[in-house]
Amino acid sequence: MFRNQYDTDVTTWSPTGRLFQVEYAMEAVKQGSAAIGLRSRSHVVLACVNKAQSELSSHQRKIFKVDDHIGVAIAGLTADGRVLSRYMRSESINHSFTYESPLSVGRLVVRLADKAQVCTQRSWKRPYGVGLLVGGLDESGAHLYYNCPSGNYFEYQAFAIGSRSQAAKTYLERRYESFQESSREDLIKDAIMAIRETLQGETLKSSLCTVSVLGVEEPFHFLDQESIQKVIDTFEKVPEEEEDAGEGEAEPEAALVAAGTGEQGGSGDQDVAPMEM
Repeated sequence: MFRNQYDTDVTTWSPTGRLFQVEYAMEAVKQGSAAIGLRSRSHVVLACVNKAQSELSSHQRKIFKVDDHIGVAIAGLTADGRVLSRYMRSESINHSFTYESPLSVGRLVVRLADKAQVCTQRSWKRPYGVGLLVGGLDESGAHLYYNCPSGNYFEYQAFAIGSRSQAAKTYLERRYESFQESSREDLIKDAIMAIRETLQGETLKSSLCTVSVLGVEEPFHFLDQESIQKVIDTFEKVPEEEEDAGEGEAEPEAALVAAGTGEQGGSGDQDVAPMEM
């Protein structure tokens, strides 16, 4: 991805008006493990894929608690995400100590975006290579924001970032109209099903994902593995039961076909139509 002389400095513009180092940071977000956020009127759910570097290592945390009413999920460089989450935690604590009231989600997101934008204007700095999904609850309701390494931020009803996140986005786009009125349980189920879309054929287990919830009179917390597995079992066992029922119906039909061919004798096999695949 070498761009000649236009990607050696974050403050150097290309002739087409692009900052390549900022684009490289955004590419780092796409290479990270998937993170998903959804919100309803009263709850916010954050979920992520637990990806380990090898079978011998444990996975790194991708969801962090900022305050009782704010959480963040990251995709990209985990070290950068850890630094930014600590900055957010510090800002929230300072605001609570000074004003004796919780910091609003929108104000915190603006401060985070300003901090990221400074790194695109200083030649001795580099952009943060991490995208953040900030979910929170304040006086105006539930919120979900995406903070980009470029310093931009956007509010969403539901969003997914990281590797293979397009499959999750497609699922969320089909379902997003119902999220506003969804219950807590339905929101968790949709988040886990969106995580399953990013696995692309790999079997979903509770050990492969982390899910956190916050809502009205429900401080930010993580769901335990047993609760996640129960939700997974509700939609993983349904296809298996349908397949078993289909096999049971197919057996009598197969027996009738076998009986018909047996009566015709050996020459009757040539008249049987080939099976369609």
